Amino acid sequence: MTAGAGASTAAPEPSTGRAQFSTIFTHGRVSVDGGSTLHYVKGGSGPAIVLLHGWPQTWWIWRNVMPELARTNTVIAFDLPGLGDSTAQTGGYDKATTAKRIHQAVVKLGFNSVALLGHDLGALIAYPYARDFPTEVTKVGVIETPLAGFGLENLYGISFHFKFNMAPAPVPETILDNDDVPTYLGHMFGFSTHPELIDKNAYYQAYSSPAKRSSGYEYYRAFEADGANNTANASRRLTQPVLALGGANSFGPGVADSFRLVANDVRPVIVPDSGHYIPEENPTFLADCAKLFFGPPTTTPPPASLAACAP
Repeated sequence: MTAGAGASTAAPEPSTGRAQFSTIFTHGRVSVDGGSTLHYVKGGSGPAIVLLHGWPQTWWIWRNVMPELARTNTVIAFDLPGLGDSTAQTGGYDKATTAKRIHQAVVKLGFNSVALLGHDLGALIAYPYARDFPTEVTKVGVIETPLAGFGLENLYGISFHFKFNMAPAPVPETILDNDDVPTYLGHMFGFSTHPELIDKNAYYQAYSSPAKRSSGYEYYRAFEADGANNTANASRRLTQPVLALGGANSFGPGVADSFRLVANDVRPVIVPDSGHYIPEENPTFLADCAKLFFGPPTTTPPPASLAACAP
């Protein structure tokens, strides 16, 4: 991994042992159903927050947020099954099944009550996790996506990557070669206000393997099944508080609009000076907002810019 968008400025992160980006964190691995061994990065103390990344990224998207959250919470950032340093699962890329496997990993790590914070695909997984294990989830944060079945389908015409990634195997696997990864993912990182803050090289490396790319496509191929599952279970509304964050230059209030269709208590937050990749584009705002929402109560009024983040 690298610490910036250009040449490496940090030691590579191991898949086990002490982290390099912050010594309060350690890397570990845990086996779950479906044949996958999940890689995670864990540190801090206090109530647990589980971080779930999106595509085309890895746990590394959270690197600038994790140390701040770890001041008051135990932070666990996973690589999704088949992505990053997690091994592939044998089927089950629909988000409800993936959520069950993440939940299994969390329980194996000794946590029966967690908060969830997901970006992109991670938010699509956080929803069924909170829905299907309601007594084990205290709060939910979702970043930069509407739900399948509740608005995600309306985006398919905005960018070609939706239909490309959803195409049946081996269509995208055959079309996109290793040498094409920087061009394709570089285009995806154009959905940002500050592309210079995205560690592009780290993600080019993470998706340089055909197997990792194929796992990414499988998450997209499951969108239809995700939509069917979400709409069939929409009456099981989330009762946990939901923090719905949209970039000012991206989805904005659209995230909250979607989650209001399945949750009772949705708090919309517009993240300033950011496009789609909020954890890298504006990590300071995200960390401050998340600390207010997930952290211990405080009697100090938040600044006006963070008022919507307060519990």
